Amino acid sequence: MVLKRLSLVALVALAAPAAAEPIHLASPDGRVIGAVSVNSGIPSYSVTRDGEVIIAPSTLGLDMTTPTGFGPLAISGESRRSIDTVHPLTATKAARARDHFNEVTVQMTEPAGLGRRFELIVRAYDDGIAFRYRIPAQPGFDKVVLLGERTRFNFPADYRCHAFAVGRMDTSHEGEFDAVRASALRNTPLYDLPLACTSASGKTSLLLAEADLTDYAGLYLRARGDGGLGLEAQLAYQSDTKHTPVRRRMTPAGIQSPWRVVMMADQAGRLIESHLIGNLNPQPTGDFSWVLPGKAAWDWWNGPYLPPPAKGAMDMATFKRFIDFAGDAGLEYYLIDEGWSHGSGVSGTTPAAADILREKPGVNMPELAAYAKARNVGLMVWVQWSLLDPVLEQALDRYAAWGIKGIKVDFMDRNDQDMVAFYHRLLEAAAKRHLLVNLHGAYPPTGLARTWPNFVTQEGLMGAEYNKWSTRVTAAHNVTLPYTRMVLGPMDYTPGGFRNLTPGQFGIVNSPPNVQTTRGQALAMYVVYDSPLQMVADSPDIYDKAAGFDFVRTVPTSWDETRFVSGEIGEYIVLARRSKDRWYLGAMTNEAARTITVPLSFLGKGRFRAAVTQDGDAPQELAENQLFALDAAASITLELAPSGGGVAVFSPTPSPGKRPVRSKVLQQSN
Repeated sequence: MVLKRLSLVALVALAAPAAAEPIHLASPDGRVIGAVSVNSGIPSYSVTRDGEVIIAPSTLGLDMTTPTGFGPLAISGESRRSIDTVHPLTATKAARARDHFNEVTVQMTEPAGLGRRFELIVRAYDDGIAFRYRIPAQPGFDKVVLLGERTRFNFPADYRCHAFAVGRMDTSHEGEFDAVRASALRNTPLYDLPLACTSASGKTSLLLAEADLTDYAGLYLRARGDGGLGLEAQLAYQSDTKHTPVRRRMTPAGIQSPWRVVMMADQAGRLIESHLIGNLNPQPTGDFSWVLPGKAAWDWWNGPYLPPPAKGAMDMATFKRFIDFAGDAGLEYYLIDEGWSHGSGVSGTTPAAADILREKPGVNMPELAAYAKARNVGLMVWVQWSLLDPVLEQALDRYAAWGIKGIKVDFMDRNDQDMVAFYHRLLEAAAKRHLLVNLHGAYPPTGLARTWPNFVTQEGLMGAEYNKWSTRVTAAHNVTLPYTRMVLGPMDYTPGGFRNLTPGQFGIVNSPPNVQTTRGQALAMYVVYDSPLQMVADSPDIYDKAAGFDFVRTVPTSWDETRFVSGEIGEYIVLARRSKDRWYLGAMTNEAARTITVPLSFLGKGRFRAAVTQDGDAPQELAENQLFALDAAASITLELAPSGGGVAVFSPTPSPGKRPVRSKVLQQSN
C-alpha cells in the first residue's frame, strides 16, 4: 500500500499542470477563511482565523485501487452558494439550530489521460471549516475501492492538544483525552475523534472531527508519517479484509466522503454551543414528535442491587421493584440491561442458546410493559448488536408489540463501513416502530442524531461504569469530556452515583460501586452532560431521602438553549441551559477546590430567584442557598470542593423586592 501511494505521488510530479490561483472562501462573519490550491497537480487547502494560520497548507486526495487513482489535477471551475436558515430540533441541547454558511464546490479534472472529474466541496461557518470529496457519476467509476485518504491537518506550530490514543480499530472508544503537545503525537497508535488543540497565539481553540458518516469508513488520525507537525487521516479497515476501508458502487448522485471538520472558537467551551456537526447532516424527514426525552432507572451499574432482605436478580420481582422506583420518582423510563432474554450471555458473550426474540423462563415482557405503563414508566431493553442484526425487523416488531419504548444496543466496537451501515439500518427501522435507540460500544458521534432524532444518546466515552473496576474516572477526566467528546453529540456517561467518596477514600467495589467525586458533582452532571436520555444509575435504596435526589428527579434532559459560561479544559466548567423560562446552571471542578464567580448575563431580561445547591463539608453533603432579586447584571459565587460541583436553578419572579439569603446543610440520610 505504501508503494502504491508513492507511485501515485510520483505520477502527479511527472506531468503536473500549471498552478492556478487559490480559491478562497470566507465565513459569514469574515473571521474564518479557507483556501484551496492545486500545485504540481496535487490539491491542498489551508485555514486562517482572524489572520492567524490555523491549518497550514495540507494535502487532499483519495488513494484508489479501483479504478486507477487520479493523475495530476487542475482546477476547472467552481460554483458557490450561501445558506442561512434555522432548523427546529427535537430533544437535544437547543430548540433550534441556525445553519449559516458559505460554500464553494471546486471542480477539478485530469488535463491529460482520461480527463476524469473530481470535486472538493468546502463550507465556511463562523465556527469552523468543513470539506468533503465527491466523485461525480462518470464513465469508468462503476465501482470504487479506496485504500485511504491523503487528507492532512498540518499545524504551523507546536500546538497544545488533548488527544485520545486508541491501540486498535476494534475499540469501544472509551478512554482519556490526555494533554499532549503536537510534537509528541505519534504515527502509532491511532488517535480517536475528536482531537482538540489551541492555536499558537492561544486565541483560537480548534477541534478536529467528521460529520455525515454514511456508507464510508470511520476516521482516525495519526501523526504525519514525514515527521512534520500535524495529523493525517487513517480510515477504519473493513472487518473482513483488514486492509480495505471503503468499497462503493457509483450512484447517480456520485460518491462522496463524510465531512472533514475543523471547528474553531475563541474558547474551547464555546464549541459546546455549536451546532456544526449536526448541521452537516441531512435534516430528519417525517414526524418525530413521539420522541420523549427523560431519565431512566437502570439496573446494571448498581448490580442490580437491592438491600437485604431483598436480593437483586434479573427476575420479575427485581424488574417490578425498579419500575416502582421509577414511577415513584417520576422518571420516564426503566432500562432492563443484559440478562432478560433467553440464553443471555455475560459481557458481550453470545452462547449458542441465545435468543433475543423471547424472554428467559420466568420473565414476561408484555406483563412488565403493562405494569410500567400503569405507573407512567416506559420500558427499554438491552440487546447485543450481533444477535439483533440477523433478526432486526422481526426483533423490533416483537419489542414494539410487547410495548417496549426503546432499545439499548451494545458491543459494536467498530466503525468500519459495514458497521456504519448497521447504524443507519437500525435507526431507520427503529424510527418506523417509534422506538428510541441508545448505542453502547459506539463510535464517536458524527451528527447522525440530527437525521434520526430517535437516536437519543450513545456511549463512545469512558463513563461511570469504569468506577466498578478502576480508578480512572477522575474529576479531571469528568471536566475534560465536555470540551472534547461532548462537543460531537450526546453521551451516555450514566451519572447518578450517590456513594460519594474522596479519591483517598475511594475503593473499587463492583456492586454497588462508589464514585470518587462529590454529591455536588453528581448533580452538576445532569446539567453539564448532554443526553436526552439520562440514566439514574444507582440503586433505589441509596436515593431514599438522599440529599440532592429531588434535583435529579426534576432536572430536564433536553433544552431550549445552551450557554458556556466559563472554564478550562481539564480544570473546571460552568454551563447554563434553559428549559422554557427556567435556567439551570451546572459547575464541576477537577481535584482542586475552586471558588467561582459566575456572571448571570445569560439570564436576559427580568428578575429571578435562584436555588443554589453545592458541596457541603463531606462528599455526600450539600449546602443549599436561596437567592432573590437576581438579574443579568448580577453574579453568584460557588464554593466547589475538590472533585466537586454545584447546581443552581433560576426561576423568573415578578417581585422586584429583595429578601435575605437562606442557607442550610443537607446531609445524607441513609
